[in-house]
Amino acid sequence: MEAAHDMKGYWRNIRTAVTTLKTGLKVTAKHMKDARTQRTAIVPAADNYFEKQNAIFTVQYPKEKLPVPEHGRYKLHNEIDDCIVCDKCAKICPVDCIEIIPLRAVEEIGKTSDGTPKRLYAEKFNIDMAKCCFCGLCTTVCPTECLTMTDEYDFSAYDFEEHNVPFANMTPLEILEKRKELEEYNKQKEAAKAVRKEEIVPKEKPAVAVEPKSASGKPVFKPRVPGAKPKVAVKPQVPKKDDVEDNKPKAEEAKPKPRPVFKPKIHPKQKTEGSEEKKEEVPKKPARPVMRPKIKPKDTDNDKKD
Repeated sequence: MEAAHDMKGYWRNIRTAVTTLKTGLKVTAKHMKDARTQRTAIVPAADNYFEKQNAIFTVQYPKEKLPVPEHGRYKLHNEIDDCIVCDKCAKICPVDCIEIIPLRAVEEIGKTSDGTPKRLYAEKFNIDMAKCCFCGLCTTVCPTECLTMTDEYDFSAYDFEEHNVPFANMTPLEILEKRKELEEYNKQKEAAKAVRKEEIVPKEKPAVAVEPKSASGKPVFKPRVPGAKPKVAVKPQVPKKDDVEDNKPKAEEAKPKPRPVFKPKIHPKQKTEGSEEKKEEVPKKPARPVMRPKIKPKDTDNDKKD
């Protein structure tokens, strides 16, 4: 019995294997029929994208690349000639993958493609693509639209440091020269400020000219020039008493009198009749007459009769 049962299971397994192999060969034969045509590379947003799923589609990368959507968020690129080094992209970046070192220029160094003046050099402008989360916030805040996202989606590199992409185009020698120019400009600016402060400070008053006197001590009278008005001697003004009193320091003024302290008046209590000191002053109330009931005497004679 056991041997017959084992034989049935053996043939059952062979039958299952044949049916599964037949089903797989049907799928392969159908694919070989559809694989006679080559599929063209189209964007996923195309209307007939799902109609060409059965054709052969092999990309010979890097000679051929898959088409990507126009508004896809991929590798960042900065057009440094249009960058005004405003530092907005570095401030809004949530992962701090943008590193910028600005260098101030002495004067306007040019204009961007949209006419914005440039007054700062980009001493350093690096973007670490390994940290970038491709959120696109840096591209939205850029005022000159110099920071954009390209269609490059391949980030493969032999060295990990290659992910930190530099965009600044200044050499170390140019950086030193621009720094020296800025230092000299700041020194000249400080010197000009110091000169302006000296000009603003009022100068000393000129000395009063003293009239020459003769040997006898009397003043020398100059001849009168025709057409010139004679100078009128101004008498010194004597201050009035009222002005002198007004100019006195406030300490000499009379101090205000302190306000009087008001104390509550307490009325003395009226003393009773039993007080010895003011016994006469207290008026006596008239005494009321005592009402006593009248009691009639009992009739003794009537009681006896009864």
